[in-house]
Amino acid sequence: MRGLPLAARAYAGGVIALAFGVIATSSLTGLCWPRLAILAVLFLVTESSAATLTIKRARVSMSFATGLAAVVLAGPVGATLIGATAMLTGRRDIGLVKRLFNAAQYALSGYAAGAVFQWLGGHPYRWGEADWTRHVLGPFVGALVTFVTMNLALMAAVLLISRQATWREVLTTGRLVAPGCLAFGMIGLLIAGIWPAAGGMSAVLVLMPLFTARWAFTQIAAQQRAQAATVAALCQAVETKDYYTRGHSERVAYGSVMIARQIGMRTDRIDRIRYAGMLHDVGKLGVPTKVLQKPGRLTEEETAAVQLHPMRGEEIVRGIDFLDEALGGIMHHHERLDGTGYPMGLAGEEIPEFARIIAVADTFDAMTSSRSYRPGMPIQSAIEELRRGAGTQFDPALVDAFLTALDREGWVKAELVLPPEGDEVETTQRDHDDPSTPIELTGA
Repeated sequence: MRGLPLAARAYAGGVIALAFGVIATSSLTGLCWPRLAILAVLFLVTESSAATLTIKRARVSMSFATGLAAVVLAGPVGATLIGATAMLTGRRDIGLVKRLFNAAQYALSGYAAGAVFQWLGGHPYRWGEADWTRHVLGPFVGALVTFVTMNLALMAAVLLISRQATWREVLTTGRLVAPGCLAFGMIGLLIAGIWPAAGGMSAVLVLMPLFTARWAFTQIAAQQRAQAATVAALCQAVETKDYYTRGHSERVAYGSVMIARQIGMRTDRIDRIRYAGMLHDVGKLGVPTKVLQKPGRLTEEETAAVQLHPMRGEEIVRGIDFLDEALGGIMHHHERLDGTGYPMGLAGEEIPEFARIIAVADTFDAMTSSRSYRPGMPIQSAIEELRRGAGTQFDPALVDAFLTALDREGWVKAELVLPPEGDEVETTQRDHDDPSTPIELTGA
């Protein structure tokens, strides 16, 4: 907390003060303390074993299911007190102020959910009750949505204000976490539903599904880290072979994501277009190094080897399931809208959308990157080149989307990359991505 910006500390302090005020002004009469004690133990057990998310240092806990059970079994005040016990979590990696903030946001979420539950006419389930949908299920769903929404909003705000996450990271993670929170939050209804028969044992009975939920969240985060590591390793292999384009894949991925966001692409597809941009040149692994680095004109065989690299790239990564739609972007990013591209001569809408997006970002970075035989093209000149190619080489709508995003976000031009010290490597005088220096054949 000490290293957080002043605004973040003020925000956290305000949330803590508000929760303390709610507790201090609430009446504690009528509460069943043995029941609250059992719920508090279950809450602390699940809160102390939170799952790691994709945002650095952010975690999600299954304790919200217990908090939601408290909404039904103990009302707004009881749910507030259960949430406040988060300050007693057994996790040693959390400082005092952060514990207080977590407890405060759980307490406020519980109080708001309890208020909504009662406002919708909810009350604890009674065996034999005929109209349980109206008096239990319906109000619980309203409380569940309130609890999850408020919980995620309070956490997102502190991450944004403290600059620990961007809006994109928050929204992406929110879309990932919210459905799971809503689904597993129904376990709270299970706890409340079997309480009349099982009493405190109902808490024990639901530990298994709660920890199964935790395992699922952990697996999602681990899978995403593994995917990112796989893509990074392949990119490093390409750039080790062709040092000349180091950093190119990351910039193409960045530019492709700029376009994808501008046209309103779904988050899951944005993730795949990022992978496609990173791996668009992975087929260079199948092109002889002497061809990639040849300083003069290419023979017909050498040109064919270069122009087959998109197909070789698709062959290399075809078995990686998570790439999915990215495979089309990798294979067809050198097609042209007028049908004169390679490797298959596709035209117009025949070219996959991912490939049309990557083509714009790929060419722009190639033109603005410094090479040993020429300095990087000025941004404005590269923009004019894209506009000239719109309708023939590039999809005009995607060029417009890229230029709109470029005007808003800017672009960091790549500097000249020199070969590793001691390496005696000739440098090509042509770049297959750069329309200003097209590949030339020997004797042409």
